Amino acid sequence: MSAVAPVLITLGSLFLVGLLADLIGRHTVLPRITVLLMAGIAIGPSALDILPAFTEQWFPVLTDIALAMVGFLLGQKLTVSGLRELGSTVFALSLGEAIMAALLTGTILFLIGVPIEVALILAGVAPASDPVATLDVVREIEAKGRFTDTLLDIVAIDDALGLLLFSLLLAGAQAVAGDGDVGGVLAIGLTDVVGALLLGLLMGLPMAFVTGRVEPGEPIQAEALGWVLLCSGLAEWLEISFILSAMAMGVVVANFAKHHKRPFHAIEGVEWPFMILFFLLAGAALRIDSLIDVGVWGVACIALRALGLITGAMIGGLFSGTDREISRWIGFALLPQAGVALGMVLMASQRFPEFREILLPIVLGSTVFFELIGPVITRLVLFRVGDADKMP
Repeated sequence: MSAVAPVLITLGSLFLVGLLADLIGRHTVLPRITVLLMAGIAIGPSALDILPAFTEQWFPVLTDIALAMVGFLLGQKLTVSGLRELGSTVFALSLGEAIMAALLTGTILFLIGVPIEVALILAGVAPASDPVATLDVVREIEAKGRFTDTLLDIVAIDDALGLLLFSLLLAGAQAVAGDGDVGGVLAIGLTDVVGALLLGLLMGLPMAFVTGRVEPGEPIQAEALGWVLLCSGLAEWLEISFILSAMAMGVVVANFAKHHKRPFHAIEGVEWPFMILFFLLAGAALRIDSLIDVGVWGVACIALRALGLITGAMIGGLFSGTDREISRWIGFALLPQAGVALGMVLMASQRFPEFREILLPIVLGSTVFFELIGPVITRLVLFRVGDADKMP
């Protein structure tokens, strides 16, 4: 048999699974993201284990492509006019949910006996969300309205805020452990965020200029995909956040390009096949036994993160005078959690190898739970607030 045949058979089968997931998502309360993740778990090592070994090499590349596209599309929401209308609300809700999730998680875990270094690290991971799942749920049910705009704006800035907060708490954990390189940890975190935003700005300005001069259709599709992948690749090369870089580039294009909607529509047109592969392989990478391994500390971490996001958004909404319907439900809609959280815990495990066997099962188990349940809750909330027409 030809060496190419298994690759083509695998790709074709995975795309057809994606089609089935889309159909199920349209006729049930389950988002297609959750269906894809469940299918990935079913065909992965946790169940049938029928995926060819070579698919493991695809996942890092697909992750970068998918997250870069999502970052760029989220940048579309951060326009000057939009932030002028929602700015104080967005920042109040985002700060509220992030700080409360970290505060509750870190404090309660420490009080029930978790080592303080571990409690600080898990507190830093708690606010991290999953922009990929959130954006896809919104687009799948075509949700529109003030609540949806607020949700997408919060998700867009969550990664920047989360990285800063995580860097601060990781530095605190190293200070408690007696590591003298606390300033270095903070510097790395700030460099990551500032460098990513600067790269996005430098890439976004020429893209905004070119976008208005490229013909609609296939030329704009090639142009948009080229800029997004180039930005992501440069960010990886510079070892800074590629999702933040792509988001910053999207912000510049949305605010300065004459025909700024064209590249975003172009990316939307090619994104879904990459997302199918990304979520199926992400599901295959999840280990269901991680849920069994988390124990009392893991269950507490899951509950505290959810409670912190929900109550923090309510408190932020109270201080900013946000509409009660938004502040009441926005925390529920932010429950999905995935790649960013895993990246954070891997970084922390390198700094604290002695706590690796505690940190990884807890965060992996939390990720499995929130990635399966979170998109369902996000979808139900969007129907509840009236930003989508009707339940299937």
